[in-house]
Amino acid sequence: MHYVSAEGLGKSYGIKPLFDNISFHIESGDKIALIAKNGTGKTTLLKILAGKEKAESGKLWISKDINVVFFEQDPQFQEELSILDNIFHHPNPVTRAIKLFEEASETENTDLLMDSIEQMDHLNAWDFDAKVKQIFSRLNIEHLVQPVKTLSGGQRKRVALARTLMDVSFGSGEAFLIMDEPTNHLDIEMVEWLENYLNQQNITLLVVSHDRYFLDNVCNEIWEMDRSDVFTYKGDYENYLEKKAARIESELASIDKAKNLYRKELEWMRKQPKARTTKSKSRQDAFYVVESKAKQNLDEQNLTLQMKMSRLGGKIAEFKKVNKSFGDKTILKGFDYTFKRGDRIGVVGKNGAGKTTFLNMLQGIEPPDSGKINIGETIVFGYYSQTGLVVKEDLRVLEYVKNIAEHFPLADGGSLSAAQFLNLFLFPPDKQYTYISSLSGGEKRRLFLLSILFRNPNFLILDEPTNDLDLPTLAVLENFLLDFQGCLVMVSHDRYFMDRMVEHLFVFEGHGVVKDFPGNYGIYQQWLKNKDSEEATEKKPAPPPVEIKEMVMNASPKAKLSFKEKRELELLEKEISELNREKELITEKLHADTVNYDSIQQLSQRFTVITETLQTKEYRWLELSEMA
Repeated sequence: MHYVSAEGLGKSYGIKPLFDNISFHIESGDKIALIAKNGTGKTTLLKILAGKEKAESGKLWISKDINVVFFEQDPQFQEELSILDNIFHHPNPVTRAIKLFEEASETENTDLLMDSIEQMDHLNAWDFDAKVKQIFSRLNIEHLVQPVKTLSGGQRKRVALARTLMDVSFGSGEAFLIMDEPTNHLDIEMVEWLENYLNQQNITLLVVSHDRYFLDNVCNEIWEMDRSDVFTYKGDYENYLEKKAARIESELASIDKAKNLYRKELEWMRKQPKARTTKSKSRQDAFYVVESKAKQNLDEQNLTLQMKMSRLGGKIAEFKKVNKSFGDKTILKGFDYTFKRGDRIGVVGKNGAGKTTFLNMLQGIEPPDSGKINIGETIVFGYYSQTGLVVKEDLRVLEYVKNIAEHFPLADGGSLSAAQFLNLFLFPPDKQYTYISSLSGGEKRRLFLLSILFRNPNFLILDEPTNDLDLPTLAVLENFLLDFQGCLVMVSHDRYFMDRMVEHLFVFEGHGVVKDFPGNYGIYQQWLKNKDSEEATEKKPAPPPVEIKEMVMNASPKAKLSFKEKRELELLEKEISELNREKELITEKLHADTVNYDSIQQLSQRFTVITETLQTKEYRWLELSEMA
C-alpha cells in the first residue's frame, strides 16, 4: 500500500532554506532511518509529514486510510490533567473502559471498579489491558492519577512514548509512526524493549535517532538529507557508511572533471566580445551548469583537536567506603574505587538507580552520607550534563564563547581563536553571529560540548552526551575522545557509543550495589546471557500444572489480594480452562486419519503457542494463588 508521496518539498526560515526540492515515497512496511546534520531540517520535515507544519513549496500526498502518529522531541501535554487522561485521549470505548479500570484500580474505588469490570467484560478489553500494563511496566510509568505538570523531563518523555504506542494500538487504520529521537531519556533495558516492540508491530516507521544499534535493529533503510537531496541506502548503518563513502568518491571525481572543463570554458567566455550576437547561447547555458558543479564543496567538516590538556598529577580521585542514600533508597553502600590515569568508565543501570547522583558526588556537587571522596589538586573537571546550556539566549554564539576565553591552547604551543574553535565544531562564520535562541536543539548541545572542552579539562564527565547530537557530530566526537589522554566517565544509553568509548563499567544493580565489570557494554551483555543460561540449566524442571495446583490448594493463606488482582485471578482460571480445552481438541484433530499435511502444520504451530501461553498463565495463577 502506498502511504506517502512528496515532490519538490521546500522549507526555509528567513532567507536560508532548510531544504529545497526534495522528493521521496513511503510504502507500507517501510522502516526508515532519517539522517542529517543538525540544523538541516530533519525535525521540520517530520512535522510537515505529521501535519504540524506546512511546506512552502512542493506537493505532499498522504493516504487517508492510514493513522499518522507522531512522537516529538518536546512532547506537549494538557498539564493539569493526569497521566491517564493524557495517555487515553482517544474517543474510543475500549480506551475509555481501560482508563476507567486503571483509575479505579489505582484509587481502589470499589464502586468504580465494579462498573469498570462490567465494561471491560462487555467490550472484551482484557487483552488490550494486558498490552497497556506491559507498556506501563516496561517504561516504568507509575502513579497514573498524578498531574503531568509534576513530572520530570525523563518521566514526561516516557509518558509521551506510552501515549504514542497507545495511539498506534487504538487508532483507526494502519499505523504510520513518525518518531523524533525516541530513545532519549530511556535506559538501555527500555531501549531494547522498544526495539522488540517495534519489530513485533505491523507498522510503517520513519525515525530520527542517533542510536546506531537501535537503527540497525529496527530499520531496513537509511535516508540521508544532504544538500537539498535525499539519498537512499538499503541495509544497516555500516552499509550506509560504505555506500556513502563510495558515492562521495564518485562525486569528487566528477567535480574534478567539471573543474577542468570549467577552466577551459571560462577562458572561452572571457574571449567573447560582449556585443557579438553569434555567441552560442547553448554553450553559455552549459557553462553556468558546469560552473555550478565545479564550485560544489563536498568536504566533510571534521571535529579534530589536539588540545593541550591540563597536567594530571599522581593523585586523581578515590572513593573510600562511601555511602549515600535518599530516604529508604540506597545509592552507594561502602563503595571503594581509586581512579587511575587513562580510566575510561561507563556507568550503567536503570533510570533512578543513582547514576547522575554518583557523577555529582565525584565532582563535590553532592556530599556523601559517610566515607571519603578525595580529589587530586591538578584535576580539572569538564561536566557535560543533561541540563545543557544555561545561558542568556540573546547572546550571539561567538560572544558566548569569547566570554569563556579568547583563545584555546594547542598541544604544539599554538592557539586557536574563539572563531576558529567554533569553525572546528561545525559553526561556520554565518552561524557564529546568530543568536543562541535561533539554534536548533542539536546545535545548542554541540555548543555546550564546545564550551566544556574550551575550558581544557583533564577529567571528562559526560551525562548522556549523545542526546540530540547528529550522527556526523557523534562520529567526530568519538574520534576526539579516543585520543583524549585524561580520565573519562560517562553515562549513556547509546550502546554503540559505549562500546567504542569505555573499557570497563560501573553497573548500578540497585540497593547500593555497584559492580565493577571489566569490559564494554557489549561484553557485559554477553556475560549476562551466559550467566542466565547457566542458571537456567542448573534449575530443576518445573512441576506439571496439576502438581502446581495441588501445591497451592494445600498451601496456607497469605496476603490479601487487591480488587485488581482478584479479578485477574478469576480471569486466569477461566482462560486456563479454555486453553486446556482447545489443547485437547487440537490433540484429537492431530490423531485423526483425515487430517492433511497443511492442517498438521497449522495445528502444530497453534499447539506450541497454547502450551507456552498456558505455562505463563499457570505460573501467574500460582503467584496470585499463593498471595491469596
